[in-house]
Amino acid sequence: MFSAIADFHAWYRDRCQAQQYRATKIPLEELDGWAADPDSGDLVHRSGRFFSVQGLDVTHSGRGVEAWQQPIIVQPEQGVLGILVKEFGGVPHCLLQIKMEPGNVNGFQLSPTVQATRSNFTGVHGGKRVPYLDYFAAPRRGRTLSDVLQSEQASWFLAKRNRNMIVQVDDDVPLLEDFCWLSYEQVDELLREPNLINMDTRTVLSGLASRRYDGTEVPVGDGFRAALVRSWSPRSRSLHATVELLSWFTEAKGRCTLTRRGIPLSKVDGWSWVDGEIVHAQGQHFAVIGVDVEASNREVAGWQQPMFEPRSQGVIAFLTRHVDGVLHLLVQARTETGALDGVEMAPSVQCQPDNYRLLPDEQKPLFLDDVLGAPSSRIRFDSIHSEEGGRFYHAQNRYLLVEVADDFPLEVPENYAWVTLRQLAEFVRYGNHLNVEARSLLTFFGFHKEDYR
Repeated sequence: MFSAIADFHAWYRDRCQAQQYRATKIPLEELDGWAADPDSGDLVHRSGRFFSVQGLDVTHSGRGVEAWQQPIIVQPEQGVLGILVKEFGGVPHCLLQIKMEPGNVNGFQLSPTVQATRSNFTGVHGGKRVPYLDYFAAPRRGRTLSDVLQSEQASWFLAKRNRNMIVQVDDDVPLLEDFCWLSYEQVDELLREPNLINMDTRTVLSGLASRRYDGTEVPVGDGFRAALVRSWSPRSRSLHATVELLSWFTEAKGRCTLTRRGIPLSKVDGWSWVDGEIVHAQGQHFAVIGVDVEASNREVAGWQQPMFEPRSQGVIAFLTRHVDGVLHLLVQARTETGALDGVEMAPSVQCQPDNYRLLPDEQKPLFLDDVLGAPSSRIRFDSIHSEEGGRFYHAQNRYLLVEVADDFPLEVPENYAWVTLRQLAEFVRYGNHLNVEARSLLTFFGFHKEDYR
């Protein structure tokens, strides 16, 4: 435990300096253990495990661009993302680990207590056992606070889900050298720092967000923070009842016309091998690259793998509005390329703006101009954070919370709806409802309690 956040940063620096790591881009054809299938061109591992990169044909998307083809990661196995919680002196703390991922822009970020694919924890790689895994396997010690299968980035994964778990324990837990206990308030502070708390930690923490608000606080005034606290309260009025929102979401899934089919990676239109990478013809979206990795603190000391490298930074934002003094978020029922059900609840805006620079305005995402053109006085949160560093290389998004004026319309297109924070947090309890980007933003809302005025 750290008495001050400066103590954490000193520990973090020491642990980073104590470890060696290297992640170097290499041509795909030089990857050890990986090869392009002679018939399909799909990138596969010689074990037949881990994951593969295949081709996907998408039609009837219901988005600005109706059809396209792309490479996509296929990883049918489910991993475990788990955080242990324990009270010290009546104050809850999370057990997090400093972990190197080959795609992290800064090498080391704070990961959950356990962050492991099934191939990892069943020992396919022949490496060391995953620490603390027993706390998340039945019959487990402690009390389960959250346990749900949640989706991963559906633009790049096909039907990928991981088990998100939070387990509270009372017994003593041995503390390994790359792990630390952080209070909720310390996690709150560290969430403000770019590229420090990784995506896997953020998605698990979304299961804790509503627990920061016990309903006893009675806010006064009409400012942003007061509206935010009311948005968490079960006693506050919402524009739509939760059952109405579930009906809206079900209708959106019923309208979904998305059709997708697997195709050989070698046949994906608009993509080609260039200088050891698979790239888009217009230099947009992402590239499939090869990476050679060495790490002193991982289950194995070195490996090579394909990764997706975005060609530009993304924008992920919720528009927020006061409705009768209660903060509401504008949520979209978004058709997701690789989502299991085709549609998930997503932030108001979720895109890489550069992908639309060659398209007419009518094909650009709704409300993008409202986010990018917002005055600084209405931007309530703005920070750069990394995406999953195990599969994505230097993938960063700008996460924003943007407050719109009171004259912003409550009537919105049919795939959008205004929801409270309490309602959004309720949807986290169930899989295939909120996408990973929405869960990350909900974590920022749920842990940044004292910042807002």
